[in-house]
Amino acid sequence: MGSRRLPFLEHHITVARTARYQQLGEISAATRQLWLVAHGYGQLAEYFIRHFAPLHAADRAGTVVVAPEALSRFYLSGTGGRIGASWMTRADRLAEIDDQANYLTQLLDELLGGCPPDVQVTVLGFSQGTATVSRWLARGGARWRPQQLVLWAGDFPTDIDTATAQALLNQLPVAIVGGDQDAYVGPAKLHQQADLLRQNGAHVTTLTFAGGHSLDGSLLRQLHATPLA
Repeated sequence: MGSRRLPFLEHHITVARTARYQQLGEISAATRQLWLVAHGYGQLAEYFIRHFAPLHAADRAGTVVVAPEALSRFYLSGTGGRIGASWMTRADRLAEIDDQANYLTQLLDELLGGCPPDVQVTVLGFSQGTATVSRWLARGGARWRPQQLVLWAGDFPTDIDTATAQALLNQLPVAIVGGDQDAYVGPAKLHQQADLLRQNGAHVTTLTFAGGHSLDGSLLRQLHATPLA
């Protein structure tokens, strides 16, 4: 008996979700720098944000760091033990992109509501988080852009069309960062990314460090102390 296609139809509904994020520092009239940092695949915000503690410690009144956590969590091995989070997979990817963009926009609106008008915003994505923040910012149609965008150990997505990419990236300060021993995004790929971003109008700074697929405290402090211009 041959196989027969089942007569089902796929539908979507929009539901309320509870998202969580971690924060270092309290937003106030004294806030001068707001860092919104997106973790990589399989990480949790509560651990990821610890890498940024020295930034807040160096400027407790003026710097606030916020790490949103991806909406999909899973056990990293088997059915128990350590848990990680993922921003998206290829399954129903367009809906997931919509959801994460709406989530980050709502979070940013809430944060900026308590900040001074001249607050400097840094958006940083690490690994899988680079694609997440890039798609989110690109969907804004350049109505809002950060003071600097940091893409660390990841890619600017190729599925963002040229016109949209140029609207976001034109004269935007962007740092492309990675370790010289990164097995996923090595120096050659970093420079390819830098060339692509420059072609779309970004002011690109390429930064490397001795290490692998990880963050580097010294470069984080550098980007905090002297934001790109």
